[in-house]
Amino acid sequence: MTWLKYAGKRLLMLIPVIICVTFILYLILSAAPGDLASSLLGEDATAEQIAAKKAEMGLDKPLLVRYINYMGGVLKLDFGTSWKNGESVLECFARRLPNTLLLSTLAMLFAVGVGAPLGIGSAIKQYSLLDYGSSFVAMLLFSLPAFWLGTMCQVLFCLTLHWLPTSGFTSAKSLILPTLILGANTMATMIRMSRTSMLDVIRQDYIRTAKAKGAPNRVVIRHHALRNGLIPVVTQIGVSFAGTIGGAVVTENIFTIPGVGTMLLNAVKSRDVPVVLGTIIFVTVIVGVINLLVDLLCAVIDPRIDLAS
Repeated sequence: MTWLKYAGKRLLMLIPVIICVTFILYLILSAAPGDLASSLLGEDATAEQIAAKKAEMGLDKPLLVRYINYMGGVLKLDFGTSWKNGESVLECFARRLPNTLLLSTLAMLFAVGVGAPLGIGSAIKQYSLLDYGSSFVAMLLFSLPAFWLGTMCQVLFCLTLHWLPTSGFTSAKSLILPTLILGANTMATMIRMSRTSMLDVIRQDYIRTAKAKGAPNRVVIRHHALRNGLIPVVTQIGVSFAGTIGGAVVTENIFTIPGVGTMLLNAVKSRDVPVVLGTIIFVTVIVGVINLLVDLLCAVIDPRIDLAS
């Protein structure tokens, strides 16, 4: 029952986080220059039409009242409708979420599946060609912005070599380039994190003791070093997944993928407050649940972690 209490506390901690984040966003969007009702109706709208539109959108009420009314609807699972197209925010998010989750999950699998083994191998064979090569790759990927790397890869692999589709989300081939671009920076993080963690573990006294007793090096690594060395890496996965969802905003727009990132960016441009707030709430809950699962997994890997404390 300990993990149930821990999970309940962590989920309750999301409530003040959601309130703070959404209130700050509400302030920023409300303080943006320009009359939103006028921009939606066009230049030919009369003063009466603008006033009616403001009343329809609730913009004729004080900011704090509008925010409280919105959060009251959220408690009833009513996230409002888009001010731009009148579509339900919940339905729009549910339709686009699978695309973003698929892309983010594939990017994380690529980053962890390639980055963690490279980092672990670099630590085991420190100062080898593998170590220098993986460190160079990590520094290179850290220094390349996703929008530049994605554009250059589009030019090379899509427009010049014609190996992959330029945009869209219609086939498995269309997922390859967005997955690599989105997971590139995370892979660099995994290389550095797993290398540093493994170097710290293999220098511990119990590792030297196991080797002194005659245990083969592969047995020492597999049974003693690897499990302890993976704990910081597993923790980093939760943080990196949150970053991957955030990075999907850039990647989805480069490759014209109909995901949550594209929806959020378009909503921010048009000041579509219900869509922006609803998306942020959904993403915050998803990231919080993922981090919770990662913490529980860390407790399974390392029995020394006491969730009760």
